[in-house]
Amino acid sequence: MKKLYTGIAFAAGAVALTVTGTAMAGQRGVSDKEVVFGMHTALSGPASPWGVGAAAGIRMRFDEINADGGIHGRKLKIIIEDHGYQVPKAIQAANKLINRDNIFAMLGALGTPMNNAAMKMQLAKKVPNLFPFTAARSMHEPYHKLKFALFSDYYDHNRAGIKYFVEKHGKKAVCAMYQDTDFGHETRDAARDQTKAMGMKLVAEATHTPRDTDFTSQLGKMKKAGCDLIALGTIIKDTIIINATAKKMGMADVVFVGNTASYDQFTAGAKGGIAGGYYALSGFEYAYSDTSADIIKAWANRFKEMNGKEPNGAAQLAYSSADMVVQALDKAGKNLTTDSFIAALEGIQGYRDIFGAEFSFSATNHKGSDTSMLSQIVDGRWKLLEKNLGY
Repeated sequence: MKKLYTGIAFAAGAVALTVTGTAMAGQRGVSDKEVVFGMHTALSGPASPWGVGAAAGIRMRFDEINADGGIHGRKLKIIIEDHGYQVPKAIQAANKLINRDNIFAMLGALGTPMNNAAMKMQLAKKVPNLFPFTAARSMHEPYHKLKFALFSDYYDHNRAGIKYFVEKHGKKAVCAMYQDTDFGHETRDAARDQTKAMGMKLVAEATHTPRDTDFTSQLGKMKKAGCDLIALGTIIKDTIIINATAKKMGMADVVFVGNTASYDQFTAGAKGGIAGGYYALSGFEYAYSDTSADIIKAWANRFKEMNGKEPNGAAQLAYSSADMVVQALDKAGKNLTTDSFIAALEGIQGYRDIFGAEFSFSATNHKGSDTSMLSQIVDGRWKLLEKNLGY
């Protein structure tokens, strides 16, 4: 089996796992020849840069492993369904993956509302939810043995961002703009809780739908209220349009700070630099291949050969997520079951990926990292400013 590019340590004594024998009879998604994973994501719609990159990152890692014979003789298969960032389509896709495709686990499913909508059905069928592409608190709270989140929460990001700009830059009129969805409500809660914790009042709030493209009314409300710091609960397209519209409305001095959902090169590289100056917090650092270590350059070149384009942050995270899945499958042994796989994941301690991010899990903690990093769009790229902010 091809050895991995990353380092990993398993907690001593976490679990005793067999490496011989055959798959347990009746284990869903597992045969002597393959292990089947599912993914409902946005290959189209407003979150498609995340979905397309994530799908490519997982496929890349699985293809590498499969080329070397798989894990314990089993090839890794990922079935990907497009939901276009729409809840009804996500439910339909999840239902197919769980009940028709009989997947072993859901990997990298995208979207807070989509994951929340599918989760009850999924967990009832004992299908693990692994490293979803949403940083909502519900991905690991309340604790469930089948839920594993990759990095720090949207809530963490927005609270840390507000605290930083109030304390370090003297901002006094904090406001919030967010999608009126489960995702956006993470920012709403963070803005309300953080201003309250600092003895401040949240000056104004405004909402929109994921597919809105005109934010003149919401920004007019923010401008009238005198906001000098606006916390955003936005993804990519709405982040770009809000920043561009704000500049046209004479709000260039207002600080806009968001979370990891907007932390993509599509945002940073928006035409004409219209999102320049925007800040976002995330659980990882964007790796640009032309300024990164040789191992990342080599990875990016392989990605481009396979996909015909540069990898984005979603591809980074997905590749690392798939790599941790590979590690756990290897540790779980030939007698692969959901329980043995979960125990192996819980044994991952101090996993450090090739991009420099570190993740750890345990039997009581299924959230891989609490790190919140602050970056800003400068000259069409993300520039890291702070490595670990808290609140």
